[in-house]
Formats: sequence, structure tokens, C-alpha cells
Amino acid sequence: MKKCIILILALPLVFYSQQKITLEDIWSKYTFSSKSPQSFNVMKDGLTYADIETSSDGVVTLCKFDLKSGKKIKELINGNDVKFAGKFIDLSTFQFSPNEDKILLFENKENVYRRSPKANYYVFDLATKFTIQLSQGEKQMFPKFSPDGKKLAFVKKNNLYIKNLQDNSEDIITHDGEHNKIKNGWADWVYEEEFSKADYFDWDSNSQFLAYVKFNEARVKEFSMDYYKGDLYPDKYTFKYPKAGEDNSIVSVHIYNTLDKKEINVDIGSNTDIYIPRIQFTNNSNELCIQRLNRLQNKLDYLFANVYSGKTKLIHSIESKTYIDITDDLKFISNKGFIISSENDEYNHLYYYDLNGKLINQITKGNWDVTEFKGFDELTNTLYYVSTENGAINRDVYGIKLDGKDKKRLSNKTGITDFNFTSGFKYYISSYSNANTPPLYELYNINGKLIKVLEANNLLIDKIKNYQFTTKQFYKFNTPDGTELNGWIMKPANFDSTKKYPVYMYAYGGPGSNVCNNSWAYSEYLWHQLLTQQGYIVSCVDGRGTLGRGRKFKHSTYLQLGNLETQDQISSAKYLGNLPYVDKTRIGFQGWSYGGYMAALMISKGADVIKTAISVAPVTNWKYYDNIYTERFLRKPQDNTSGYEDNSPSNFVKLIKGNYMLIHGSGDDNVHFQNSMELASSLIKNNIPFDFMVYPNKNHGISGGLTRLHLYTKMLKFIKENL
Repeated sequence: MKKCIILILALPLVFYSQQKITLEDIWSKYTFSSKSPQSFNVMKDGLTYADIETSSDGVVTLCKFDLKSGKKIKELINGNDVKFAGKFIDLSTFQFSPNEDKILLFENKENVYRRSPKANYYVFDLATKFTIQLSQGEKQMFPKFSPDGKKLAFVKKNNLYIKNLQDNSEDIITHDGEHNKIKNGWADWVYEEEFSKADYFDWDSNSQFLAYVKFNEARVKEFSMDYYKGDLYPDKYTFKYPKAGEDNSIVSVHIYNTLDKKEINVDIGSNTDIYIPRIQFTNNSNELCIQRLNRLQNKLDYLFANVYSGKTKLIHSIESKTYIDITDDLKFISNKGFIISSENDEYNHLYYYDLNGKLINQITKGNWDVTEFKGFDELTNTLYYVSTENGAINRDVYGIKLDGKDKKRLSNKTGITDFNFTSGFKYYISSYSNANTPPLYELYNINGKLIKVLEANNLLIDKIKNYQFTTKQFYKFNTPDGTELNGWIMKPANFDSTKKYPVYMYAYGGPGSNVCNNSWAYSEYLWHQLLTQQGYIVSCVDGRGTLGRGRKFKHSTYLQLGNLETQDQISSAKYLGNLPYVDKTRIGFQGWSYGGYMAALMISKGADVIKTAISVAPVTNWKYYDNIYTERFLRKPQDNTSGYEDNSPSNFVKLIKGNYMLIHGSGDDNVHFQNSMELASSLIKNNIPFDFMVYPNKNHGISGGLTRLHLYTKMLKFIKENL
């Protein structure tokens, strides 16, 4: 009897000793934040790095350290020496020149768009200990050293400038820059967002030529947003935003010769309805490589331009019946050839061509995708890349010779691994995590020998042990048409298979984007843990259109975004609903951005299986979104009406039976608030009840201060009341 009593008493004690996560833990206290290692500003020798040190009396110094041992070698700069006009400049913002004899610093940084910061920049000379200002007046953008370290090119007031660091002179290269009209060397909004690049200028290897792209936005229509700052009248922000089917910037390519201070126009063809997603000098300083993409984004040309004449020759083309993704995989191999990636054999692989565009060999092969080309070590003739060879939920790093031989898996754990190589490929920093393990950072030499653990997040691992965390488990299932999909599930820690649980589904679903990954998911993981502690099962499935399973799987959603993705999520809901421990009458769905779009389709087209849904910052009709992203997958609205209208949530609100919450930031420059306003109008017109929350002035991320805490508090309340 005594033993039985002790056992009965002990079990509750063990259970209740486990703490539960709160929303404050996630969004204000950041109780479970993982750590990253110190930043390694590796120097050009590949063996040392520079970092900031602060003494006990507050003196800041920039020091040189041995990468392997971490020991300080010497002091490079004393912060007391870094000042301009009597004012000290923050030394922690340093960036070395190519020769490491100068550093670039900045202050008063502000972001224009996601990748477009502008600031006041300064250059400090290590030998003379003298600081100069990069430019006076307006703040500058994208300062870029010439390879010889003697000049800096930058953008100011939409014009391109060059600073000569030897005599402190400044040359203005363009004169026609104008707000919302002409941008030189700086991409327009849609290029920056959808081609993931904001600066569009490049130096040749001899520091003589500066190539750049000019964006003429004159015919691009403007979009305006109101900002509410407590004044009598709101501020109005207006910027160029080309929606689907609308005019783009007219782009042109130019090359400036710093010796004779003359500029030439490059011949990129007579068709102006094109994109120039990348420019890059070859290893021959007399040739500029230009990537030219047609409006349909299914034909990518590689042009080589002569820097003196501007004449171009077509070297290579990639064509597709659907679309082509733009990457930064182009790598020139001395003066022999170049490496690119393509889906030529139905999976994304690396290819080696000579400088005339003739295929030398396909480097990687197999029924899996290369997701990232990490670099090429010319000394050992070795390429490094990341792939999905061990399944779409995992990532591994491999090395392979240029001829496709001697492939070796370099990562050694199941999950998501990435390598960042140091200069000269002497070392690499490995970052690894899996679905239930916080990130692990380690330093290895190029032969794969572990040098040291940089950050293991042991404190976080120990802290988690005191909380009622559950394990994320992966599973596969087949849709009615036989398509196998990857998913994960999180059950409450005190899961009882004889009970029936509600299910909270989460997904993104956009083309080429995965959220069903065997990696640490940071705040989303914590949010989902909190839901399991509230008695919910949480599940996520990557449907058709996502990454890592080849071209056919990824491109299957072409021309009909939202169709197969919705079918797959409905199939997932039905699969979960048939599990013996799931209450199929209590299945919900939440998503953000593309996931918010999916949530709106699930509560309408999936009304028979979804009881509750939350859309955060959703697209509600693709005609409201930007043209590069939208036309890549749907073409223009006038050429594919059904693709736009047949999967627009606004057209299917009459099907809604359950509970729906719509959330958006009024200052969203990406997915405009217009989307939610149109959906709300349709819901009201059809007398469909819904909850609506607007976050004033907040952008697509809806963050800042306690905003996320407020947002997730509202979502949790809605879930608990309606699911």
C-alpha cells in the first residue's frame, strides 16, 4: 500500500515539475533564444580573423586573432583613433578593403527596402590613422571597394559615384538619377524583392571598369500607403510597384572607364520588356557577363559584352516550358570556363561549360536537387554544394571534383547542415540542427578535422529539459492521386492515444519553399510547442510545388497557383482526421503570406474539413501582387484569367462554414493591405462573419516592440475559443 501511495504521489510531482511555455517567453523575454558564434571576419590569409575587443575601462579595439586557437595576435586599430570632425565613429561596423589597409565604417543607418540600407560612411586608413568621409550631403548606399582597394563606388540620390581614396576626390558617374524615375546601380523595388539583389554595379578585376544597370521607372505605376503617426493628417508614402501584367522599369547596361572617364552603352538587344537579373565581370577584365531574362521568365541568356565597344555575343541559353529560377551560382573558372546550375535533366544540378558556351561535363547527377553552390577551390579542383540527396527534409554538404568524380559527403549528421568556407578554403564553419535540436556551430579544417566547437547551445538544451517540450516527428502519406508528401507532427507531451485531439495545421506552400524541414524552427517551433501544451496536435505538410524533389514536383503548380497546394492540404487534413486520436471536427489551419493565402483557400474550398483558419498578411488575388513573382508562375492576368480567378479566395467566401480570422499590417509594402481589404469586402458583401485585425504602419513581418506578443496573444485566444 505504501509503495502504491508513493507511486501515485510521485507521478504528479514529476509531471507538474515541468514548466509550460508562455507567449511572453517567446515574444518579450526571449527565454529560448538560441546563440550563434561570434562573427568571424576572416582575413584574406584564411588563417586569422578580426574582431572587436572592449577593455575594462571601455576602450574599443579591433584585434587580429588566430582562427584555429582563438588567441589574439595583435591590436590593429584603437577605437580612440577612429574619429571624424572630433566625433568617434562606431568601430564595430568595420569592413576591410581588399588589401586590408583600410576599413569602411558607417553610422546613422536606415533601411529603404529590405536590402537597401543607406548610411553615412567613413574610411579609416590603418597606416595614417586618418578618417575621411565617403561623401557629404545625402546618405550613401552599397559602397563597394575596387579590387585594388584604391576606389569606392557607391550610390547617392539615385546616382552612381566613385571615390578616389588616394586623393580624396569624388566623381559623379551619372547625372540623371531622380526619385521614382531613374535609379543608377540600385534596383527598383520588384528586382530587389524577387531577384534578391539591390545593388547592380560591379568592378572588373583590374579596377578600371565599373559596369552598372540603369532602371528607368518612369512608366511603372505608383502605389501609395498611409502612415499614421499621430499627426492631424497621415503621411503618404508612394513608390513604384509593378503589379501583375503592368509595365516594368526599362533597364539598360553601361560600362564606365575610370581612365578616360568615358561611358559606353551595352547592346542587350532591342526588346525592352526584359529583365537583367545579374551582371558580373568574367575573369577577363575586358568582358562583362550579362544575364538576360525574358518577360515570361522561361528563357535565360548569358551574354558576354566587350568593355570597349559594348558589343555582346550570346554564349549560352537556358529554356524552359515553365520558368527559370535566378541564382548566384555562376562561377568563372580562371580563363577556362564557367559553372552554372540548371534543371536541365529534371533535377537541379551543376554544369561546367567552356567560355564559348560548349558543355564540358555535367558535374552532379542524381534524383535529387542541388540547393546551393557553395564555391570552387581552384587549388584542389573541388566544388562544394548543398543538396537533398538524403531527402527533401534534410540538407547535406558535399565535395566533388570539377569532372564529377570523387564525390564525398562532408556533413556527418542527419538534419540540416550548411558550411561557410573561409578565404582560400582552409577552414569551414559548420552549422547544424535538426527538428528537435538547437543549432550547433563547429570549426573544421578543410580535411574535415574538427578544430573546435564554437557554440553548442548547451544552456538552451538544458533549459528545455525543465519545460514540457514534445518531440517533432516526421511522417509520409499518399494523396488520393498517389503523390507522396512529407509531413511532421507534434503531439502533446502527455499524449493519450485513447483520447481525441484537435489539430492545428501550419504551412507556407509557395513554389520552391519548404517548411517541413528537419531543422530547428526557432520562434515557430516554440509557438507550436506552446500549442501542444494547450492540448493541440500541430502538423505541417509540404505539398506539391515545394523544393528538393525535382523539377516535375516543384513546377507542377505552374499556371494554377493554389490549386494543387489546396488539394494537398485538404488531403493532409483528411489523413489526420482519420487518425484514431484526432477529432476530425476540430481541424484548423494557419499561415502567413503565401501560407495566409492557403489558409483563406482552406477555410473556403476546404470548408468540409477545416473548422477554423487564420490568414496573416495573405495574397487574396494574384493580380494585386508584383509582376516578377506572379508572372513567373502564372504569366500575365490577360493571358491566364482562370489561373488568377479560379484560386482567388475572394471568389469563394460563400463556401465558408467555419471561423475565420484575417490579420494584416497597414504598412505592408510587399503584400499590400489592399489584399485583405478586398477579401474583407467580399466577406461583408456575402454576410460571412469573420474577425479582422489591422496593425497600423506595420510591414509584412508585423513586428517591433510588443507587436508579435500582441499578435500571437490574439491568435491564441481565437484558437482556444474556436478550435
